[in-house]
Amino acid sequence: MPFTILRLKDEEAMILEMGMNHLGEIRLLTEIAKPDICIITNIGTSHIGNLGSRENILKAKLEILEGKKDPVVIINNDNDLLHKWYEENKNKMKIYTYGIEKKSNINANDIVLNSDGSKFTANIYNENKEVCVPVGGEHFVLNALCAITVGEVLKIESNKILKGIREFKLTKNRMDIIEKNGVRIISDAYNASLESMRASLKYIADLDCKRRIAILGDMFELGDYSKKLHKMVGDEVYKNNIDILICSGEDSRYIVEQAEEDGMNTENIYYLKTQENILKKVKEIVKEGDVILIKASNGMKFYELPEKIIDQI
Repeated sequence: MPFTILRLKDEEAMILEMGMNHLGEIRLLTEIAKPDICIITNIGTSHIGNLGSRENILKAKLEILEGKKDPVVIINNDNDLLHKWYEENKNKMKIYTYGIEKKSNINANDIVLNSDGSKFTANIYNENKEVCVPVGGEHFVLNALCAITVGEVLKIESNKILKGIREFKLTKNRMDIIEKNGVRIISDAYNASLESMRASLKYIADLDCKRRIAILGDMFELGDYSKKLHKMVGDEVYKNNIDILICSGEDSRYIVEQAEEDGMNTENIYYLKTQENILKKVKEIVKEGDVILIKASNGMKFYELPEKIIDQI
């Protein structure tokens, strides 16, 4: 973050990401950056092994408000803990909200989700506008709503807001889609948490395809919560009708265990030790019309798999 700030020239605005996995880390960063606008998009389970609870994750992220007196705050109102915090603090500071389910300052209506993007209607500057998002998944609708809210706060023209959303591109290994010989590979291997696993599995569940294959690895920094959260991913696998499950990693065995307990056909579940074994199994089973999701925490190095799979199919 300091390197980013030092690159500031004559831009009117700078967007900074503040990462943390312990209490006190965002406090230091926000003292350096002193943000005018503070955005909190989610309170999930990432780093819960270090922080001990989602409530402590909220506490750590709220440190962002300490950098400057009376900052503008923007939150995802659909998140349960952020919504509760908003209700308790909406009369104490200026808070803007966005959401799909909860009534907010900016809401998405008439959502149409497709494999390669989505469309919805949002009220921007008191006018209903169609918003086009070039990446699939409901979670990217929420991201677009966040961007719209920031745009309104900064008084950016609505046509520029819509153009920015329509033309944005993801960083590598975040929902990268590669197609070859009728097989779609979705690489989302940059990072993983229960929430992002759930979103990715829901995304492929809604795709028009013959079979859904999920290659899933460990989620890191979960501590004592690891078994429980990996088993919850197993529930999501079953709930989203994944046809074939391939897991690798020490704690991903709990994904397999839960999927089996829920009733998934054990003949379609594979727990493999190495990437070489994963590649061999994919080569054996993949068929035209399949969709393959690849997702794990970055340290699992699953980002190496897509090109290797492409090479062999």
